[in-house]
Amino acid sequence: MNLKVFTDGGARGNPGPAACAYLIYDPVNLREKSGKYLGVTTNNVAEYQGVIEGLKSIRENIKEEVQKIEFFLDSQLVVMQLNGLWKIKDQNLKRLVTEIKELENDLNIFYNYIPREKNKDADLLVNLTLDNHGSA
Repeated sequence: MNLKVFTDGGARGNPGPAACAYLIYDPVNLREKSGKYLGVTTNNVAEYQGVIEGLKSIRENIKEEVQKIEFFLDSQLVVMQLNGLWKIKDQNLKRLVTEIKELENDLNIFYNYIPREKNKDADLLVNLTLDNHGSA
């Protein structure tokens, strides 16, 4: 089975109250969606956390069934860094990339950049998660 995973992350202020979200689709249905409040951090950390949370869920819940996973993000920075096309200078982001690479182990994963307007569901889930934590 092939999966499509839409992820997003955001902070209100940078750094500021932050959240991430992911939506996992199989070829027919939305399999899972989740948002997670992250506390105070940066937009970039929140974007990476969305990928991490999506990968953790796949590993815990549906890994055995998966042949290919396509991630879709509206962060060009994260996509380019995860695809190895841009250097990562920030030590905190390097740590997150290391965690992602460990979670990727033996999975067939592709990271794709999409415009923000094509990632509305993940963006909405990030904002709802922030709203539910009183961080307007």
